[in-house]
Amino acid sequence: MNNTDKASEARGAKRTSPYSGCRSVLATMHGKESAIATVLLDRLGLAVDTAPNLDTDVLGTFTGEIPRAGTIREAAIAKARLGMTTTGLPLGIASEGSYGPHPHIPFVAGGIELMVLVDDGRGIVVSEYLIEDTPVFDHTFASPNDDLDAFLHRIGFPTHALIVKAADADVAAAPIYKGLHEKTELAKAVCHCAALSRDGRALIQTDMRAHMNPTRMATIRRLAASFAERVATPCPACDMPGYGQVDVETGLPCEDCDAPSIMVRHRIFGCVACEYRERRPRLDGRSHADPKHCPECNP
Repeated sequence: MNNTDKASEARGAKRTSPYSGCRSVLATMHGKESAIATVLLDRLGLAVDTAPNLDTDVLGTFTGEIPRAGTIREAAIAKARLGMTTTGLPLGIASEGSYGPHPHIPFVAGGIELMVLVDDGRGIVVSEYLIEDTPVFDHTFASPNDDLDAFLHRIGFPTHALIVKAADADVAAAPIYKGLHEKTELAKAVCHCAALSRDGRALIQTDMRAHMNPTRMATIRRLAASFAERVATPCPACDMPGYGQVDVETGLPCEDCDAPSIMVRHRIFGCVACEYRERRPRLDGRSHADPKHCPECNP
C-alpha cells in the first residue's frame, strides 16, 4: 500500500467512525487535552472539550491526601462521569495512571496508563491501557543542605517538577509542596518539611501530574493513539465500537517437556457489548516457552 492509499484509508476511517461529528468531554484539570484532543479528532472525528473548573482531585490525588477509590479503571470511569455530569454530554473520556514497581520487571519502576470512553448512548465503556517501562518516577530523602544534584539530573529537573513533604511528620496536616521547578523553592520546601519531620528529613518525589511530568504526558499521547484505534475497531459480530484485547490465555508449551508454562499462549479479543470472543496468537510468533517458565521443569 502506497502513501496515497494509506492517506485515503485514514480519511475513510475518519468518515465512517461512529463518533464523527460528535462532541465529548475530557475530564482533566492537568492539561491532558494537549495530548489527547487532536489525536481523537484526527482519527475518529470526535471533538474533545474540557469542563471549566472541574476538580478531578475529589476522586483521588497522586500525593495521597485524597485516596483513590476502586481500581484504576473504576477511577477513570468515575472521572469521565464527573465530566459528563458537569457538561451534560453523553460521551466522557478520562485517563488515569498508576506508578510504582514495574508489573513485570523486578526492581525497576513502571507505570500503567489507562484511558476510557464512556458512551451512555450505546451503553458501553471502551478502555485501553499501556505499560510504561521507563517513566520519570523516583524519590529520595534529604536533609537541609544535602547535595541533590545527582538526583535532580536523573529525574530531569527542572523540566520535571517535584513534590516535597515531611518524611515522618509530627504534624498530621503537614504541608505538601507541589509543582516545584526552581532550586530555591525546592531548598525552602526541604528545610520546612525536614523541620516538621521526626527524623529531620524531607521526602522528595517526582510530581506525577501530567502537566508537571513531560514524560508522562508523552506516554498519554501514545496511549491516545492506540485508544483511538481501539474505539475505531468494530466488533465482527455486532459492529459495536471498541473491539480489542480483553485478556490473555497462558499455557505456552514448554520446549523441553511440552507441559503448559506460565507464558502467554493466546491473546483474547472481545467485544464491549456482546459475548463474542476470539483467540489470537502471540505477536512475536513464539510457539514454545523456555523451560525456566515451566512449572514441571522449574518447580
